[in-house]
Amino acid sequence: MSLQAAQNQSPAGASASPTGPSADSSKALYGGKSTRRITVHDIAAATERGEKWPMLTAYDAMTASVFDEAGIPVMLVGDSMGNVHLGYETTVPVTMDEIAMLSAAVVRGTKRALVVADLPFGSYQEGPVQALRNATRLVKESGVGAVKLEGGERSYEQIRLLVEAGIPVMAHIGLTPQSVNAMGYRVQGRGEEAAQQLLRDAKAVQDAGAFAVVLELVPAELAAEVTRTLHIPTVGIGAGSGTDAQVLVYTDMVGLTGGKVPRFTKQYANLRQALGDAAKEFAEEVVGGTFPAAEHTFH
Repeated sequence: MSLQAAQNQSPAGASASPTGPSADSSKALYGGKSTRRITVHDIAAATERGEKWPMLTAYDAMTASVFDEAGIPVMLVGDSMGNVHLGYETTVPVTMDEIAMLSAAVVRGTKRALVVADLPFGSYQEGPVQALRNATRLVKESGVGAVKLEGGERSYEQIRLLVEAGIPVMAHIGLTPQSVNAMGYRVQGRGEEAAQQLLRDAKAVQDAGAFAVVLELVPAELAAEVTRTLHIPTVGIGAGSGTDAQVLVYTDMVGLTGGKVPRFTKQYANLRQALGDAAKEFAEEVVGGTFPAAEHTFH
């Protein structure tokens, strides 16, 4: 059975069913007992059950292994690596080589999570053939289970060809960071015309065969309407609580990001301070001559 056929078995609006513990918790994406690699079919089944699920970004094997052990079911090797990992000002400079290398590291660091890799700016805009070539590379060389690309109606043909070739696609609409030079960083879908365009984009990526769609910086009521309209899961980031899943850039989530954090981010730890304190303590002990001590020395 094709991916799209499997998705179409779930009725429109299935994602709007009540959330809460699954009738069979062993199958849950988060907290489930299965140790095999999660697939897009598991994502579709979770949506049918009304199960919400978390997604985090990851860019290296060690961090990915921590999240995998914590039970995070889906990890995104996002082009956000440009901002938080590679030192770029935006996601635009990120290359296929960089995505491919870090995606492979995340796959090696995980055993259960579905790993989704971003197609970076310039790797699919030329058309479906370019998209297929680069997505195939990520599947073959990096071992990812799916790819993500930005755009709604404008990316319909790219998504369709990838899905027909057997490559699962997660779509991304609303704020699309690769288009920052054109749209800036602002909430998308405000106003009747913009809202209708977002709905058209959402329906287009579903019709093209995407197994899920990220909604970024979208008014909560509109994101909830999209979720009710589609039968594929919606993944929110700055889109309110009415979506099927939530994703955060992990460096924001654990407090590694410096400066002002986005409004939609919640910090669950302050690792920036913890790392800084550890570095200072190490430095002071080296300068003071107390490290290495006898127990750290070979005789």
